[in-house]
Amino acid sequence: MNDPFARLPVVPSFTVTSTDVTDGQRLPAAQMSGIFEVPGGKDLSPQLSWSGAPAETRSYTVTMYDPDTPSGSGFWHWAVADIPPSVTELPTGAGDVIGEHLPAGAVQLPNDARWACFIGAGPPPGDGRHRYVIVVQALGIEKVGQLQLRVQADSTPAWLGFSINISGHLLARAVIIPWAEVPAA
Repeated sequence: MNDPFARLPVVPSFTVTSTDVTDGQRLPAAQMSGIFEVPGGKDLSPQLSWSGAPAETRSYTVTMYDPDTPSGSGFWHWAVADIPPSVTELPTGAGDVIGEHLPAGAVQLPNDARWACFIGAGPPPGDGRHRYVIVVQALGIEKVGQLQLRVQADSTPAWLGFSINISGHLLARAVIIPWAEVPAA
């Protein structure tokens, strides 16, 4: 399988943990998609906690991406930007449509279904194991709208990633990669 970080800038890492998902392990049903009608799917964004980011961090972004989707471009499930540097945790379900559990000032960008919320994992039945790359990025800017390639509230997660990775403002990255698979019907 392809390495989703192979063409990205090499930056220091820090630590991200979760009470809901574990690196290298199967995603729980709660983080699977009810929208895509995965049995037991609840579309709940996972709880995330992070530590060890650089002292000069001015904001964070959080994304979840499936590089294994049979689309040729993967599928972005979630993107949150402008998380203040004092915030080092998001609770389970923070990525709901209302976003009431996100920190003040944070903004959810539309996912690949064009909804500004978290969509759980929904690999096509029988398509095999899909990786779900959950990334917390520490940035040296307060708002992604300050990037040279301006990221707006209706920008795609791919534009967010592209803008961050070429901007020089990416300080560090923390990653968890769980997986999911739905048996053939």
